[in-house]
Amino acid sequence: MTDWIGTVFESDSGWNHLEELVDVGSRMAGSEGERTAAELTRDALAEAGARNARLEPFEIQGWTRTDSAITAGDTTQECIALPRSPDERVVAPLIDLGYGLPEDFEATDVEDAIVMVRSDVPDYHDRYLHRREKYYHAFENGAVGFVYRNHVEGCLPPTGSVGWEDEPIGPIPAVGVSNEVGARLARRFDGESITVSVEADVHPAESQNVRAALGPDTDERVLVTSHVDAHDISEGAMDNAAGTAMVVEIANALADREDDLETRVEFVAFGAEEVGLLGSARYAERADLETIKAVVNNDGVVRDRTLSIVTHGFDALQDVANDVADEYDHPIGTVPKVGPHSDHWSFVKWGVPGCHVKSMSDGAGRGWGHTFADTIDKLEARTLREQAILLTEYVVALADDDVAVDHRQPDAIAADLEAQDLAEGMRITGDWPYDE
Repeated sequence: MTDWIGTVFESDSGWNHLEELVDVGSRMAGSEGERTAAELTRDALAEAGARNARLEPFEIQGWTRTDSAITAGDTTQECIALPRSPDERVVAPLIDLGYGLPEDFEATDVEDAIVMVRSDVPDYHDRYLHRREKYYHAFENGAVGFVYRNHVEGCLPPTGSVGWEDEPIGPIPAVGVSNEVGARLARRFDGESITVSVEADVHPAESQNVRAALGPDTDERVLVTSHVDAHDISEGAMDNAAGTAMVVEIANALADREDDLETRVEFVAFGAEEVGLLGSARYAERADLETIKAVVNNDGVVRDRTLSIVTHGFDALQDVANDVADEYDHPIGTVPKVGPHSDHWSFVKWGVPGCHVKSMSDGAGRGWGHTFADTIDKLEARTLREQAILLTEYVVALADDDVAVDHRQPDAIAADLEAQDLAEGMRITGDWPYDE
């Protein structure tokens, strides 16, 4: 029976929820806006027919931006503070360190300097370096300030949190600058004394996870997830209002197919993802992980037409995606590698089958994500509906009793991280979860 497909393709529920989320304003972790977005998502899941829709609050380290500035010579250059930067002002020479690779730090004395690095890595480098790893290298090598230069053109300063799990507020002030401002700083002020000033309010705060369920009341469950928070500088349409809208659209579709579900499906919109996967970490710490059959985490969907599912070496997750693609004669890209970023990781790192659902993209990095340009006008309702049809079928298939999705041992996940050159960076930033 395929009547449900036409219903999804005519549905406005997901897109309407996307519009509601981007119209909230700031959904920064711990803010009133994040709370409002969580309440809207709870209500949308309840309206879809999911049972026991609720919020589960938890405490976090709050951070609210006020002003930031770079003063160089007689100029003031545009910048934004990176979340969880300390409230601090420093004056020191600027060192443009290019990509900010480990060997760049080894070859250059950055002690008592303000370091500027790009947000990408060169093609010749053997692994990706996360922003927080570059920040760590700067601090460990004695830098007193950090400037993060976007590699994407368009006068768009990037955001993204700094700090570590045990020290959520970073040790040195950090700001993001656009590609163009970075080029200007490098051309005019490399080696010259500049001032980096960050003003921010550091305070206790509360975030929350949204939860609801459909299907039989089995102990085993499939999680369909997203994160509801976003960086405060933009609408956060792609990252990640679209993912939460997808969860709502899938819930609406599954409510009409509830008799097809043989395993409970739980919908979770996590809070505080952008500041350390805090909502999913809290959920995973309190869950019986053996009862989680699969995690389908939506973070980066809708921004391009074709789905990409990172399957983390779980063969069944890849096989089911390929079966759905064949059945619907519609491409779904699968990536068997490990990806330790986004909320699936709170589960996958312990061997729970999980996938990261996003869109295929030709560009490096986040594109418009983490900038002012992450806005709803770049998304299409048609794409949301098409991907919702595929993902609804994907979830139904994973919930089938005849589909076995085996857990993996954590040491196998650790081995994959080593083999894929991800372990070194995770150890540096304190994100390595395994005993040595």
